[in-house]
Amino acid sequence: MTSHIATDRAANRLGSLFMVAAMAGFAVEDAFLKAAAQSLPIAQVMVLFGAGGAMVFALWLRAKGQPLAPKEVLSRPMQVRVFFEIFGRLFFTLSLALTPLSSTTVILQATPIVVVAFAALVLGERVGWRRWLAIVIGLLGVVLVVRPGGDSFTLLSLLAVGGMLGFAARDLASRAAPASLGTAVLGLYGFLAIVLAGALYGALWEQQPFHTPQPNALLAVAAAVACGVFAYSALMRAMRTGEVSAVTPFRYSRLLFGVALGVIVFGEGLDAMMIAGSLLIVLSGLVILWRGKR
Repeated sequence: MTSHIATDRAANRLGSLFMVAAMAGFAVEDAFLKAAAQSLPIAQVMVLFGAGGAMVFALWLRAKGQPLAPKEVLSRPMQVRVFFEIFGRLFFTLSLALTPLSSTTVILQATPIVVVAFAALVLGERVGWRRWLAIVIGLLGVVLVVRPGGDSFTLLSLLAVGGMLGFAARDLASRAAPASLGTAVLGLYGFLAIVLAGALYGALWEQQPFHTPQPNALLAVAAAVACGVFAYSALMRAMRTGEVSAVTPFRYSRLLFGVALGVIVFGEGLDAMMIAGSLLIVLSGLVILWRGKR
């Protein structure tokens, strides 16, 4: 019995380290995308980033001898997933490019909270009053970060909220996706959705011609692809190592990495409202995880 408990603890520690590494990778990916968008059209950044990630996952599938387009990718849940992937990625990338990295990262942490709310409202999952209270408090944290009506509020502040809602709906659709679709297939079509989102945004809104990227911009996009693939792989490894309830709370380490990069690299500032909103979002998410485990 003692040996079994020690093994579980070791697996939980390893899974937690993989989760922290994944969140660090995603935060660095966001920073590289923000840097690339300073010298390239946003649509071009999305197309290059999505194409690079899709190529990596396509090579991964071919190396494993798996098909790139199994018939299950045409299922209704996958169609819904791709739609919200496009929606979420578009608004999230716009938020990265046009608003502070720190606030975008904080708002993104509300995604699990909204997933639980959507699961109750759309799928009819049972959510008790304590988790509903935590959901409301977490959304109040988002309001503190966005600060509608404040001097610093603009419509651009809502971009991160749109991205967060898109990702929450995508995650909910992923739960209904065919179980036969592996993580590499989901990764491939997730990155292809980014390509489509960038192309649509460029054609319908931005309407800036693509141009030959400077070496530093191209390097930033390539680094974002590398960080994104690493983070995605580490995330999958984390969720398969140790107990989900022990590993999942470490998702919130992304907030620390994202805020630190925003302050150190991009010179962004923090204030009491941002810190208070961050605490409400994280504490609400942890309460929801704890109540869900019970």
